[in-house]
Parts: sequence; C-alpha cells; structure tokens
Amino acid sequence: MTHSKAIQGSGLGLRRDIMSQLASSLPNTVDFMEVAPENWINIGGSLGRDFRALTERYPFVFHGLSLSIGGPEPIDVELVNNIKSLMQQHNVTIYSEHLTYCSDGGHLYDLMPIPFTEEAINYVVKRIQQVQDILEAPLVLENASYYAAPAQEMTEIEFVNQVVANSGCELLLDVNNIYVNAINHGYDPLEFLRQLPGERIRYCHIAGHYDEADDLKVDTHGSNVKAEVWELLHEAYQLFGVFPTLLERDFNFPELSELLQEVAMVKSIQNKFAQRTQPVAS
Repeated sequence: MTHSKAIQGSGLGLRRDIMSQLASSLPNTVDFMEVAPENWINIGGSLGRDFRALTERYPFVFHGLSLSIGGPEPIDVELVNNIKSLMQQHNVTIYSEHLTYCSDGGHLYDLMPIPFTEEAINYVVKRIQQVQDILEAPLVLENASYYAAPAQEMTEIEFVNQVVANSGCELLLDVNNIYVNAINHGYDPLEFLRQLPGERIRYCHIAGHYDEADDLKVDTHGSNVKAEVWELLHEAYQLFGVFPTLLERDFNFPELSELLQEVAMVKSIQNKFAQRTQPVAS
C-alpha cells in the first residue's frame, strides 16, 4: 500500500510493547506513526518485516534519541548517514531530535539542557547545519523539558527562537514540555507559546507527565495527558492553525483502546479547527 509523504492529522508513537496489537488491528484513528530510528537500523527478520508492513501502511516520522546536537563531541556522521539511509528505505521524510545533548565521552542516558547563551547558539547552529547538509533536508528540533538552566544568559524562548532562525531548522512543538517547564521555571505557558515561530512548526507532540508537587512536574510520557496540556493544544491550534499532532507514550502502557481514545481526542480537537487545517508538505 502506498501513501503520501505528507503527514497530517493525529499520530501515535510506535513502541515494541504495542506493536503486535497495532499490527493486528491497524486503527484508522491513527494517521501517522513515529519511531526512534536508532532502534531500527539494521533490524531484520520477523521484526523487520513487521516494521516494513507498518511503514507501508502508515506515513512515519523518525524521532531520534542520540544525536546530541548540543554535545561537546563531534556529530556522529555515521549515525546521521545510517538514519538517512533508513529514511530512504521506508519513505520517511522527517527526522526530528531534541534541542539538548546526551553524550560526553559516552552516552549519558538522559537529555541534558544546553546553556541558554549566545556561544551555545552559535555552536548548535553550526552542528544543525552540518546535519542538514548530510540529510539534504531540514532537521526538526523539539523544545525540550529541563530541570536546571546552567549559565543562563537569556530566556528559553529567546534561545529556541534564535536557534531556529539562525539554523533554518524546523520545530517539533511539544506542548507538554511547555507546560512542564512553565510550572517548574515559573513562566506563563501561553505567553511562551505565543512567541514561537508558528510558520516553522513541522509537527507536534502531546504526552502525559507526573505531578511531583504543585511546583514540580516531571516529563515522563508514562500517563494520560492532563487537562491543562489538552488546553494548551487548543491554544496552539487557535494561534497557528492545525498541524499534525502525535501522542507519545513510552511506558506504563494501558490497553491499546485507551491510547486510541487519546489519539481520537487529538483528532476531535483538530476537527474543531478544521477550516484551518493544512497538510504539512514534505
């Protein structure tokens, strides 16, 4: 089965925990899917065939975990080339990553905050452009959750906007991360949202978080989406029009039917703004 390269509508992150259920039911509430490409490079056998069957059925995007765009070590060119090859094999046109770093003499197994400084902007922009030259396409970067802001010289929104403007990359808007960061760092999530470059949004993530305390939220992707985050998605569509939006769930999986209810909620909200819906071209 062939499909358009464009993604639109409501998506679901594909995890191996739910792969067999998805393969057997092929839900039509899901318009596109997302995987970490690192988990699928050189994967063959029955798992590789199952993955191929899904990429032939649904448009996919890749959301990487280990590029370390802000890291101190050189860009892993072999990794980027392998991801580019995997994109070509599965007709994937979007590769997104996190505006963070995750390596320093080895993998840190966490997404660390890049200092909000002019020096960091210049450094990251050069690395983004190196990746984009290899991909021959824009890199899509996610506004990340963070719990400390070392050596901060500017606000998060100033940092994100300058990186996007200076590098030519695109934005993966994560509304849950905006909400989590706003609570943890004491800013207005709607004001942050309003200042983003809406024309650079390629697609969106929505996810659940853990309420550690009134003033401490943890971005877990392990629970249902909170009402405040759904409201922020409404506001984003109100500001920028409808864009493709994907539900992330990384662990503590409920029944597939419950996940699909949240995907259906995305679609329901999108339908309220249907007059503004524009498919995202590749």
